[in-house]
Amino acid sequence: MNLLPTKADLDDALVAPLKNLLSGITVAIVALPLALAFGLASGMGAEAGITTAIIAGALAAFFGGSRLQVSGPTGAMTVVLVPIFKDFGPSGVLFVGLISGALLILVALLKVGEHVHRLPTSLIEGFTAGIAVIISLQQFPYLAGWLQAAFGLSVTALILAGQHFWPRVPFAFIFVILATVAADLTGMNLDRIGELPATIGHWDLAFLNQGNWLPLIPSALAVTILAALESLLSAKVADRMRGGDEHHDANKELFGQGVANLVVPFFGGVPATAALARTAVNVRSGATAKSSALIHSIVLALVILLAAPLVARIPLAALAGVLLATTAHMVKPRELLHIARMSWLDGIVMVATFIATVSLNLISGVLVGLILALTLRKTELGRLSRTYPVVDATETLGD
Repeated sequence: MNLLPTKADLDDALVAPLKNLLSGITVAIVALPLALAFGLASGMGAEAGITTAIIAGALAAFFGGSRLQVSGPTGAMTVVLVPIFKDFGPSGVLFVGLISGALLILVALLKVGEHVHRLPTSLIEGFTAGIAVIISLQQFPYLAGWLQAAFGLSVTALILAGQHFWPRVPFAFIFVILATVAADLTGMNLDRIGELPATIGHWDLAFLNQGNWLPLIPSALAVTILAALESLLSAKVADRMRGGDEHHDANKELFGQGVANLVVPFFGGVPATAALARTAVNVRSGATAKSSALIHSIVLALVILLAAPLVARIPLAALAGVLLATTAHMVKPRELLHIARMSWLDGIVMVATFIATVSLNLISGVLVGLILALTLRKTELGRLSRTYPVVDATETLGD
């Protein structure tokens, strides 16, 4: 099994350079405030967040198995990292990232990733709908007050209208620029991205002097499971958003995430995983190759080094508008209704996964959906075997 990038992968990265350049820039603009915010929320600082988005994002894209995936710090991962930072400090977070990177590479070598393809469609649809709701709810703070709400929702409406008539045009990128110019010219009192850090990480081996690292193993396992689930489910969502004509390599994707998490701690970055919101923006912006995610990392680095004052002027409400427009494309009501009508079992799994994802967390959402799917399937097999005792129930269902 070859997990390293092939010549075909490298050739593919050069396809449609202009389209991927624009989508990469668009994703970078959306990723910038998220990376800074998640770095701060984890306790490691804004610099750690942007370092992760740049270094881990580039490595995961280059070595990963999806052409559309964008990786970096995420909200779900931040929830896991906060108690680690509190109990073990910055060195504990970095060491956990190192261990999880090694574990992700191991599970890739064991071909664990390919089994995720067996997850039921109803679970994936419920998970995706739940993520769309979470992303939407996370934008509310940036839309506080009638002015910011009207500004952000106007950006959303313009993007959706534009994509309806001209789906290949990168309207998210265009309207973020226009919104920033409009806000500056009219003097609108809007919250902006604000001051950015002036450096991109630093090489440091001090965290390796952790001493007793055994207490970190449970945390490392949790980070590994979350990174694997979030990355592979995000890749499946990206494939679905492209209408089924895109197929990622699950084991390569785990390998890419492993390499990213193995390297980024040495630069002070936090554990990374695929970022579903940024991946969705990437897809809707017209990305077709890994070069888009690589450009996203390059642009972030250039912004921090060269253009931080300009990017600092972008209204947060405009970025919220971009994400709201993205969530509108993540959920397809017709598919949800089709699943519910085709099988009541799938309908229950889909709804339960959705509720658990929104009310609990991503891992719990997947586990609830998986356990319920297996339980209901077993119950249905038992019912069929009692109703039709002469026929093998497994043969009846085509298993």
